[in-house]
Amino acid sequence: MDALKQTPLFDLHASLGAKMVPFAGYEMPVQYALGVMKEHLHTREKAGLFDVSHMGQVILDGAPVSGIALALETLVPVDVAGLGEGRQRYALFTNDAGGIEDDLMIANRGDHLFVVVNAACKEADFARMEAALAPRGIRVRLLEDRALLALQGPAAEAALATLNPAVRDMRFMDVATVTLCGAECWVSRSGYTGEDGYEISVPEGSAVALAEALLALDAVEPIGLGARDSLRLEAGLCLYGHDIDTTTTPVAAALTWAMQKVRRAGGDRAGGFPGAGVILGELAGGVADKRVGLKPEGRAPMREGVALFETDAGGTPIGRVTSGGFGPSVGGPVAMGYVPTPLSTPGTRVYGEVRGKRLPVEVVSLPFVTQTYKR
Repeated sequence: MDALKQTPLFDLHASLGAKMVPFAGYEMPVQYALGVMKEHLHTREKAGLFDVSHMGQVILDGAPVSGIALALETLVPVDVAGLGEGRQRYALFTNDAGGIEDDLMIANRGDHLFVVVNAACKEADFARMEAALAPRGIRVRLLEDRALLALQGPAAEAALATLNPAVRDMRFMDVATVTLCGAECWVSRSGYTGEDGYEISVPEGSAVALAEALLALDAVEPIGLGARDSLRLEAGLCLYGHDIDTTTTPVAAALTWAMQKVRRAGGDRAGGFPGAGVILGELAGGVADKRVGLKPEGRAPMREGVALFETDAGGTPIGRVTSGGFGPSVGGPVAMGYVPTPLSTPGTRVYGEVRGKRLPVEVVSLPFVTQTYKR
């Protein structure tokens, strides 16, 4: 087994008393002294600092950005060419069957595109981009010398503004180059928690100083993977390898909002991405199953893998839970999963089988908590 990698903040995590666990090939903090519940609530109420340096940071350059964008559109069903300078967009790598190979963020930084991919997929994603883009004269560089932090929560703006007030002027999905603690940082304003916040790509050698400066503020606490998962679940956001994977299409996953009109049937650049026939066909004709929010009745959480049934006895499974747990902000169990489209209407009751007993579950709209991005 390969040795686990460590992020530039590993020693800081240890000094803060973090419980470390293996995650996507790295030793990562799952929680700190506060514990998952309090870390979750602190992020919702003030600001939490997350180490996400395990994710892949990729630069696409060596050619005009307009050409890079059009080339990248051969891999994703989103409008990259229409992405303005200083803006970023959520995207999906798809395969020939219409399945999702990974989800990612694409930023237009003026003279290049900056792409952030999931840790478990970054080698495959790098190879995918290099195979498609290098023959077109585009350079694909996986950065190994930068850390990535996420500052999330209603106090995130005020906290980061103590280091540089320019971040106050950013809005949701903006990207900018900002000096923080003397380091040139690439900052975006978005969030995986449903809260307002920032992602900060910082040179590896400056990462600890930046993290310590933020953690010195009363409003900021370190937050681990446990609370990160419950926060994104309440926000109705997918986790790759769980709620979306190579067997789920963007349409079934309820991610059609990520596919702009220009890439759909009748658009100026319709299709041209892997699985376009399948995905555009589903947009027109519908899908058999859909990702939905699920609210178990009672207090017992329903975890990933729980089978869903249409009735409280008999029959065969009609769906499954893909993410589930206790929602601290909701005050009860929350989950997401796939059910047949006819059963996907909010208010529909299905049943989850837990330890041989079927418990009622209501199909609900996502997200479970109101998102507070700064539009």
